[in-house]
Amino acid sequence: MKNLDIENIMKKPCHVHFVGIGGISMSGLAEILIDNGYTVSGSDSKESAVTDRLTSLGATIHYGHNYENITDDISYLVYTAAVKQDNPELVAARDKGITSVTRAVLLGHIMAQYKTAISVAGTHGKTTTTSMLSEILLAYECDPTILVGGMLKTIGGNLRVGHSDYLVTEACEYTNSFLSLVSNVNVILNVREDHLDFFKDIDDIRNSFKIFADKLDENGTLIINSAIDNLSYFTNDLKCRYITFGLDKNISDFSAENIVYNDFACASFDVVKRVVKCEGGCCSLSGTETIAHIDLKVPGEHNILNALAAFATASSIKVPVEFIVKGLSNYSGTDRRFQYKGTFNGVTVVDDYAHHPDEIEATLTAARNYPHKTLWCVFQPHTYTRTKALMDKFAKALTLADKVVLAKIYPARETDDLGISSDTLRAEIEKLGKEVYYFPTFEEIEKFLSKNCINGDLLITMGAGDVVLIGENLVEK
Repeated sequence: MKNLDIENIMKKPCHVHFVGIGGISMSGLAEILIDNGYTVSGSDSKESAVTDRLTSLGATIHYGHNYENITDDISYLVYTAAVKQDNPELVAARDKGITSVTRAVLLGHIMAQYKTAISVAGTHGKTTTTSMLSEILLAYECDPTILVGGMLKTIGGNLRVGHSDYLVTEACEYTNSFLSLVSNVNVILNVREDHLDFFKDIDDIRNSFKIFADKLDENGTLIINSAIDNLSYFTNDLKCRYITFGLDKNISDFSAENIVYNDFACASFDVVKRVVKCEGGCCSLSGTETIAHIDLKVPGEHNILNALAAFATASSIKVPVEFIVKGLSNYSGTDRRFQYKGTFNGVTVVDDYAHHPDEIEATLTAARNYPHKTLWCVFQPHTYTRTKALMDKFAKALTLADKVVLAKIYPARETDDLGISSDTLRAEIEKLGKEVYYFPTFEEIEKFLSKNCINGDLLITMGAGDVVLIGENLVEK
């Protein structure tokens, strides 16, 4: 990495303060700045392993958001989209004339310092694909900087600070944050309805992803799923080249053949690449060739697609095939992605972060290939707006489980003003003929599962909130 002097925004030496420094994305940026000689402080609601680590690296952490935390020596304040403008620390920064920037803006300026910066975007699959790419770059031994939205076992967390010209990060579309990033390789895994508390509709979402693709200049590369609806909308008028991946070899530059699943729903497959031959200044497709064999340690067809995206991306930056294969073979999962938690009374407990109907469908489809008697899904809906907007799709996706148990909606950044609850979703699932239950407390859910799950069952806790605690409590007891 070059000397980190962020022109017009951050010039060393300076003091940067993070509001919500314990968050998985904010902590990573804080650590990068610490590594580059910045003075870092921050605030968070409570102490955690993340804040303890930052403190050990030299950061000053305040617990609670207070006006007094903002001292005159602070040069810049960094905040996320979740922080409200009446936050006392943002108010203090305005009063003191301290420049405030969003996390995405800071990340964009950091990324601009790297020759090879990769942004992985999509409604779902970002964390897994970013993690797979990270494993590939680590296998290639190119000393990458990694920012991932989950805990990656290989690096012992969500961040790795490298000292080369390679960086890979997730790129979240919420509040159009990904449009502030500066990269020369952009990945679009899928484009689906989500974050409808910010976006008006699917067309609004597609427009944001189109802008994300169009940000690339003539030296950039777009990696995109060939199955995305109206693909040409994203690829027409691009200034850069684009590479497609998918399961259909007739329309994908990188695809998979000879797919075989083991007893745990993990796939083995051949990677097939379309061959282009050029003669006399004219280029044309001349068939396909098998270029690698992959054995995945994570389950489901959706992870074949994630692996193909990672493969295509790594290939585009000229990582040799043997390192791509090694990296994908090394990847054994990310925290909260079909993560084995243990057993109770002979019941296997798995946890998954899925909180969108497409993710639920993919996870439960994979789970059906996993050894089990009865497949139980304990689902905690995430946000009222998402639950209301995608109610029918949630209900349909959850019918892939044999039995469904619903927890209360996890509100995250929202308040309950839409007149909707998990009991509303329960009624919709019941209409589809599926056995479904709703309990307002985790304690009630745990008692019900302890009584009704039997030896050989598979129990998946699912959602982006704290539903993981249910499975962990059952295993501990």
